[in-house]
Amino acid sequence: MWGWVRQDATASAPRARYWAAGQAVRCQLCAQRCAIGEGESGRCRARRNVGGELRSLVYGRPAAIHVDPIEKKPFFHFLPGTTAYSLGTVGCPLSCKFCQNWQISQARPGDFDAEYLGPSAVVDAAVRRGSRVVAFTYNEPTVFAEYALDIAAAARPRGVRSVMVSCGFMNERPLADLCRALDAVKIDLKGFSEDFYRGVSGAALAPVLRSIAQVRKAGVHLEIVNLVVPTLNDADASLARLVSWVKSDLGADVPLHFTRFHPDYQLRNLPPTPVATLERARAMAMARGLRYVYVGNVPGHPGNHTYCPKCRARVIARQDFFVLESTIKDGRCAACGCPIAGVWS
Repeated sequence: MWGWVRQDATASAPRARYWAAGQAVRCQLCAQRCAIGEGESGRCRARRNVGGELRSLVYGRPAAIHVDPIEKKPFFHFLPGTTAYSLGTVGCPLSCKFCQNWQISQARPGDFDAEYLGPSAVVDAAVRRGSRVVAFTYNEPTVFAEYALDIAAAARPRGVRSVMVSCGFMNERPLADLCRALDAVKIDLKGFSEDFYRGVSGAALAPVLRSIAQVRKAGVHLEIVNLVVPTLNDADASLARLVSWVKSDLGADVPLHFTRFHPDYQLRNLPPTPVATLERARAMAMARGLRYVYVGNVPGHPGNHTYCPKCRARVIARQDFFVLESTIKDGRCAACGCPIAGVWS
């Protein structure tokens, strides 16, 4: 489970990438573009101006490590049935009121102690645990981009894939570096209005859309998740705009997950998303031509399975986060031979 221990915020703070010097250091990693004065940290709390240089306070300091099914990320079209050696640090450039990992995403490096774990040691641990994938997850991997890049570089020669679970609130240059290093990216498209992003996540929509399109153009396997929150982003008009953008700007083959909200953190006053709302969103997306649309956080729902877009045969059966059966052969439906988009081997 989670390894929560205290961490000295000043220990092992290597020089960060993606910043510009000036009277205040300007971080260029995420779209907040924080101007950080001497001795201060950016909004993510993971990067600090030390003597006019930006330092990473979380490099090599994972606050959470666990081995998860790849489906838990969720990746449904990337090496189904495999396990992912998953890790995250503390910090996030967003402040989502519904965050389910807020204990680490909204924490500071000094809040936890974490034994230093270098990139090669991460890969060693993944191999020992029989994981074919290392996943950067739990908090926002943007804040530990340098660490993720070095882990991915150590993993690739050993046949271990690297994936990222992200909010997508990143600038083009660091994202381009990550796209060259990663094998798959899942991005949370939290809503489809600037008002929602500003009011609920303390961010903006436009940079997220840009990042999603950049990942797609780079040819990295991409999946999208939309957490459907009652009264905040569940209106049919908003869902229709999201679906239309995915279809027109990304294409019909990008898997789209509509996921159930559960009350947490600062939104405990709202009820869980009605399953009927998720079903309506899925039906809308499929009617508009998206081929792989899922219902998330509803165990046992038929929307957890993968179906052939041509003959509608069930090609992957899932229960919770586990694959029960797969009939995909060489990337195709065994019943009709239709190609199934994804990474299967």
